[in-house]
Amino acid sequence: MLTDSDIMAVLPAKDIKRARDFYRDKLGLEPSESVEDDNLVYRGGHGTAFLVYQTENAGTAKNTQMGWTTDNLEREMEELRGRGVVFEEYDQPGLKTENGVFTDDWGKSAWFLDSEGNILNITQRA
Repeated sequence: MLTDSDIMAVLPAKDIKRARDFYRDKLGLEPSESVEDDNLVYRGGHGTAFLVYQTENAGTAKNTQMGWTTDNLEREMEELRGRGVVFEEYDQPGLKTENGVFTDDWGKSAWFLDSEGNILNITQRA
């Protein structure tokens, strides 16, 4: 029954205005709709979407919460860095980045934090 249903990621934000500013100014995204005053819906390609909602729990997850796929990771990173996005560096078993990029047989990935401490990523498949 869920096979044909649209999927929507859900991200927490302690400060919904700060989150709106981040997604607009850093990622170039505008919400497609607002649900009440503390919920923002953003639309992506192929029917995808994500919701940002206000809660005190934002920034507590220590895992990737949402990601985008691209056909040119370096170009996306360059543009985002130009907007002030800082990419994370990791050096742990199974995950070591160089200049913000992790590479393996599957492809390349880079991670960054949004204004609320949520871990987001961009991936390019090999």
